Amino acid sequence: MIETEEEEKNKKDLVDRARRAVTERAELPGMSLMEHLEELRRRLIHSALYLIGGFFLMWGLHERIYGLMERPIRFALIQHHMSTQLAYFNPMDPFNMYLKISFMAGCIVACPFVLYEVWLFISPGLYQNEKRYVVPFMSATILLFLAGAYFGYRWVYPGSLDFLLSFNKDFRPVIEINEYTDLFLTVILGLGITFELPILVMFLSLFGIVSPKFLWKNIRYAILLIFIIAAIITPTPDVLTMCVFATPMLTLYLLSIGVAWFVHPATRKKRAEKAAS
Repeated sequence: MIETEEEEKNKKDLVDRARRAVTERAELPGMSLMEHLEELRRRLIHSALYLIGGFFLMWGLHERIYGLMERPIRFALIQHHMSTQLAYFNPMDPFNMYLKISFMAGCIVACPFVLYEVWLFISPGLYQNEKRYVVPFMSATILLFLAGAYFGYRWVYPGSLDFLLSFNKDFRPVIEINEYTDLFLTVILGLGITFELPILVMFLSLFGIVSPKFLWKNIRYAILLIFIIAAIITPTPDVLTMCVFATPMLTLYLLSIGVAWFVHPATRKKRAEKAAS
């Protein structure tokens, strides 16, 4: 069969792109196993130093951090005409609580720097056009986490406390500081982490593990799983609060389908072929 001029041109373009990809990969700096391990050790040490620095920085602000944590329960107790003073059962409890919140806040502050260390470790093995995604990736990761944490702090957590205190109005509360801290961190960090769903889906789609078709086809199971997760992290037993948790997660899942379509290898291949033609 005689090939047309257009088919020969397409084959030539494909060969040229393959040669450029091989050349680009060949130009990436090679590293031996020991060099990889040494680089990993260096990045882990830097990350640990960032975490330690973040802890000591936040330890200097531990009273202000606790003031922000205490504000929702204090406001809810005032609204219900109850004593606003929290309790502890062991003399070490306040100190341990300050250590815990300083460490968690230090991890959040150090997170961008730790992500940058991860990027420095994996970037030598990436193509030049792949390296341009570092800023959008880091920005999206941080912003989504902060959005989830703020959503929990501003709306979900105060509403949950108000419901619980209204439900238990016939009793006098004795709220222990460590239990309150654990509840606060569960809600705020839980929502912050669940808001990272589009980032997780992006990576799974980038490597072809999941596809937008797969995500849409199994949306019913995703809804079930989302409500199970919402029921676990919801501090109250009412259905309304669980729906408040689940609604942004469902929205993020739908957004993740769009992200998966954009970064999936099949879509990227179509865009590359269109740009080459």
